[in-house]
Parts: sequence; C-alpha cells; structure tokens
Amino acid sequence: MKKKIKLFDPNIGKDEKQKISQVLESKFWASGSGTRNVLKFENQFKKYLGSDDCIAVNSGTSALNLALSLIDIKNKEVILPSLSFVSTAHAVIINGGIPVFVDVEPETMCIDPYEIQKSITAKTSVILPVHFGGFPCNLKDIENIAKKNNLIIIEDAAHAMGATYNNKKIGSHGMSVCFSFHPVKNLAMPTGGLISINHKNHKQFRKTLLARRWCGITDRIDSEYDVKELGWNYYMNEFSAVIGLAQLKKLDRLNNVRKNIAKFYDKEIDVEHKIPFDKRCSYHLYWICVKNRNKFRKVLNDKGIETGTHYKPIHKMSFYKRSNKILNTEKAGKEIVTIPNHPNLTQSQIDYIVKTINKFS
Repeated sequence: MKKKIKLFDPNIGKDEKQKISQVLESKFWASGSGTRNVLKFENQFKKYLGSDDCIAVNSGTSALNLALSLIDIKNKEVILPSLSFVSTAHAVIINGGIPVFVDVEPETMCIDPYEIQKSITAKTSVILPVHFGGFPCNLKDIENIAKKNNLIIIEDAAHAMGATYNNKKIGSHGMSVCFSFHPVKNLAMPTGGLISINHKNHKQFRKTLLARRWCGITDRIDSEYDVKELGWNYYMNEFSAVIGLAQLKKLDRLNNVRKNIAKFYDKEIDVEHKIPFDKRCSYHLYWICVKNRNKFRKVLNDKGIETGTHYKPIHKMSFYKRSNKILNTEKAGKEIVTIPNHPNLTQSQIDYIVKTINKFS
C-alpha cells in the first residue's frame, strides 16, 4: 500500500468547517468567562453523560489539575497506575500530593483493585484510576475500597469518551471525572478538556472551578472583578467548543465504527495478548503485546502502517524513578503496541493490517 495508514485520524465534515468559519467571522474567539459556545458545549456534554455539571477547560491535563485542586492532597498519597500518560502523575505533584504507583490487570491494562487495597496507608487520600484505552475500570470494586477506607475517587477518562459502565456513561459515576479532547481522541478538537461533576455540592464546585480556570477571577461585573485565590489560564476557546459540539453529535456513531473494527481485530488477529472485545469500551486505543516490539514496529512501518507505544511506564521516567518493581506494567511497557483503529479506515486497510500482523506473528 502506497498511502500511509495513520494510527490516528480525526473524522471531520462540513459541520466542523462551517462552524469554524462562523466563529472566525464573529471575531469572538475566546473568553475567560466561558460564555457562548463553550457554555453550550458544557450543557450538551452534561446532557450526553447524564452528570450533574460539566466544566470545559483547555486540556485533559488542566482538567486533572483542577479536579485535584478541589481536594487538599498536600503531603498526602494518591494511588494511580504507572501505565498512563505523565499528566496523570503531574497533576498529583502540582497539587502537592505524593503519587503511589500500582500495577494493572494484564487482561485490560486498567488499575488492579487488589493492588490498590495493598497500597493504602494512613496517608492515602485519593484513588485515581485510568480507563486505559477506553476500557472501563472495575469501578464497583474501586468504589467499595474507597468507601471502606474513606477515600475520594478522581477518574482519568482521557481515553474513555463514550465508554460505559453498568449501562451509564463514564463520567456519570464519580465525584470528578476528567476528559481530554485532542485531534487523536474519540472526540476530536484542536485542544480541550472537561471535568464532569457528580456531587451534592456540584453548584459550589462549579463556582470554584470557573474561577480557578480563569486566573482566580470572580464576581465580575463589566470590567470590574475580584481575585480571592490563585487560578490558571485554563479556559476553552470558541474554536475548540464548536468543533466539540459537532463531534459530540456523531460520537456514538463513530465509536460504533471503532467497536466494529475492534471486534474484527479480536476475531482475526492471531496474537495471544490483546485488548479484550467489550461493547462497553470506547476503543480509543487498540493494543496488542508482542515480544520483539522494535522489529515488529519496523516491519509494520515499512509496510506503511503507523503504530504507537502507549506508554512508557511513568515510574520509569527520570523524574519519577522508583526502585520497586511493578511487574505487569513493566512487561506492558516493553511489549505493548497500538495499531490503527479509527472511523476513517477502509475494510481493505483493516484486512491489510490484520494480514501484515499475522504474517509477522
């Protein structure tokens, strides 16, 4: 095949192009107060999830930082998987917390509830599960552990846009659930993030987060305002919001395309260790594990197929270096390969990917 098969490829249409043109011509491109399309996106997203409230921000990293800022974790421990993007751990550090890395279940690459339980100490404050690849974590067991030990759950749902658990959307269960939007994500936009809130105090949380996402600004009337605490420049712009609104309309349809591809891969790819097929999963990533990863990736690259490695374990990064062994995570860090799974793939490309992988294995 001559044309490179992309690992990720956003699905865009006339609606996105039209909406971008409208925002461009309006000359209202951004506002820290989060009005117009940003507010509309928050409301539509809240309706989609069935959550109490939603706060739009400029990245998944910002969402994690703000969500953790609602809790005092200074000098307290936060339990999280090492198999994630570094932002998950960065958000803990930024808020003064101590990341405690635990292992994942090899079948799903999601955090292992048994390992969470083993790692709880008197200093533990938060459990931060990551719905890896869009596969929902075992929230029932995690919630039971949290309740038993009086801990708070903050979910990293950067991969899980549209995923479900117990017939409810991921984002409608926990106190704070953090999403990430990016050209490679299931809900694509230039850059963006969001915090879904499910709590009896959601109105107060919203007020706090709106101030913190815009430099601490509050009580604004015309050009007058007050600042009562520190905040950040985390607000979403109008371009991202209108693309997000267009993407949200077709999210479930596009996710179903991903699921159908995943189902085909599950049946046809002759590799023992791969992400299970589960209709609850959003399949942001489709991963397999191979022994000779570098050679495997080179073969696929030479055949015109892009692949990825998600991720190098965080505890192996220089900044987070830990001496303790996290066995399943470290094995995955050496063997995991992500392969193309997006709505723009043709059946001939999918067949070619399967054939190339099976020929190698």
